[in-house]
Amino acid sequence: MKSANELILQSFQPESDFFVGVDSDGCVFDVMELKHKECFCPAFINWFGLQGSAGQARETWEFVNLYSRSRGLNRFKAVAQALHLLNRRPEVVAQQGGEFPTAALDEWISNESKLGEPALKAYLTAHPEKDVEPKVLERSLNWSKDVAAAVERIVHDLPPMREAEEVLRSLQGRVDCLVISQAHTRDLEREWAEHGIDTMVRGMAGQEMGTKSEHLRMATGGKYVQERVLMVGDAPGDHDAATGNGALFFPIVPGRERASWRKLGEEGLNRFFNGTFAGEYQENLLVDFYAHLPETPAWIS
Repeated sequence: MKSANELILQSFQPESDFFVGVDSDGCVFDVMELKHKECFCPAFINWFGLQGSAGQARETWEFVNLYSRSRGLNRFKAVAQALHLLNRRPEVVAQQGGEFPTAALDEWISNESKLGEPALKAYLTAHPEKDVEPKVLERSLNWSKDVAAAVERIVHDLPPMREAEEVLRSLQGRVDCLVISQAHTRDLEREWAEHGIDTMVRGMAGQEMGTKSEHLRMATGGKYVQERVLMVGDAPGDHDAATGNGALFFPIVPGRERASWRKLGEEGLNRFFNGTFAGEYQENLLVDFYAHLPETPAWIS
């Protein structure tokens, strides 16, 4: 049986011949640093008992979520990856008295496609972590709830990047535009409405609706010519979602976000509309994009 969220995306019907999916955090809104440094990471340190290794925990969290090819990863996958990397830091293992067990979280992630709080809460109801310490799934759920509260409390009064808003405005009446994100849908709706740009898109797909690849597949599959579907994002996961659906991808390069949006507005969109985006032009964009995102942290030789 399909969920209401899946049905919303699958019932999405073209009003244009072209489709553009846009990521939100770190792409339209320059909020990645604020969210991860002030909301996600402090809650991670608190709920996973990393106070004694706070410096290493912060460095690891920021590598996973801001400064590497895992940037933009689903929040629960990010927790698992950060814990795995911390388990490879001898000083952290010594401080913590051993490696942090991740088996339960790894298993849930490998078997669940809708990696959000509702799915984790339902799983814990059916599979309570009895007599297990540390209760990594319960901690992950409580961490996520704390993150949501912190984001609502801290992340506001941050307008979209002017260059991004200009591009979105230029797309009005020319494409069907949808927000494709792994943030909470409620946060997306609040942030876009706060700055009056929610009317520039036809809808918002958050983590509760599945992966970004699933968002694109349900919204565009069989509805558009593949070369007329473009994903705009700042993370390799956005590129993967586009590639997995035969769509084009325009990268918003971390640290050069505003210049990237200008490039999209000044040349990328023209190529998208006239059919010259694929091939050499896109490949050159990708080479530059991945040059800014390392695969391995400096502390692992």
